[in-house]
Amino acid sequence: MFKAIGKVFGFLLLVLGIFLSIGHAVTSLTGGEKAAAGAVEISPEGGESVYWGKGRCFTCHSMGDRGSAVRGPNHGAFGDKFPLPMGARAVERAKERSAKTGQTYTATDYLVESLAAPGAHIVEGYKNEMAVVYAPPISLNLKEVKAVIAYLQSQGGDVNLDALEKNPSEISNKFFAKIAAAGAAGGGDPGAGEQVFASNCANCHTVKKGEGGGIGPGLAGIAAKGVKFVEDSILRPSKSITPGFETWSVTEKDGRKTVGLKTGESGTEVVITKATGDKVPIAKAEIKEMEQDKDSSVMPDNLNEAMTVKDLQDVLAYMMTLKAE
Repeated sequence: MFKAIGKVFGFLLLVLGIFLSIGHAVTSLTGGEKAAAGAVEISPEGGESVYWGKGRCFTCHSMGDRGSAVRGPNHGAFGDKFPLPMGARAVERAKERSAKTGQTYTATDYLVESLAAPGAHIVEGYKNEMAVVYAPPISLNLKEVKAVIAYLQSQGGDVNLDALEKNPSEISNKFFAKIAAAGAAGGGDPGAGEQVFASNCANCHTVKKGEGGGIGPGLAGIAAKGVKFVEDSILRPSKSITPGFETWSVTEKDGRKTVGLKTGESGTEVVITKATGDKVPIAKAEIKEMEQDKDSSVMPDNLNEAMTVKDLQDVLAYMMTLKAE
């Protein structure tokens, strides 16, 4: 009996050993390593630990002859296709981006853009399929992204920590704000969130200072109120209603009832704007009853059913980019 148990135990150990060996072989083949524990410093060494660890960059990219992934461009000097390592290559790419956009790009700007908005410049021969590294499931924070950039700079280029930490350019700072906003919202893609906003929110709200959405208040500078306030405003819109956007209910003598915002009033009529955006003029002589409901918002209270969790994360990330002008 003990012999049989010993054989079974030995077999299980053998299977476990084979499993671990295969895992180690795959990790070694791709160049992947275990991420360093603790906070990451903004340095080439810190970036290296993220690149080959949490960032999972090695699943698509190699660094020279380190790793074997070919789904994305090699970030080192490798063959005729990549004669320059990434740090030096970024200098040339920055010139291309400057010529194409009319803005002055530095090598740092190009590297920042390549991580924050990878679809902005697609290397010939590759697809626009790079993951958004600051959104789930990778979810790198701003410090980790900067560390990776420092690591890429160190590959044949000049490591410019000043441009990453103290004096970022206007281009880089725009992308840093985007990544920080995603982090503040607990993960999410502000770019995708802008599209969600355009499809679901722009009919009622605007994001430019001095403009109102008509049905809903303008959202310029809304990020200053914090992600919790914004999330509550989306999921529980009646919790805090902006003054001037209370719901009115007008019942006419013939029984018709109109509910919405009171967006106009003269001596003879009132104008009610419904949640659909339709403006309904109502003659005062025909009004039987008109009352204000300060505890109810015109904004739908079932948006949590209409949006996916990802949609919510993305739109929160976008709204955290709406700083005061």
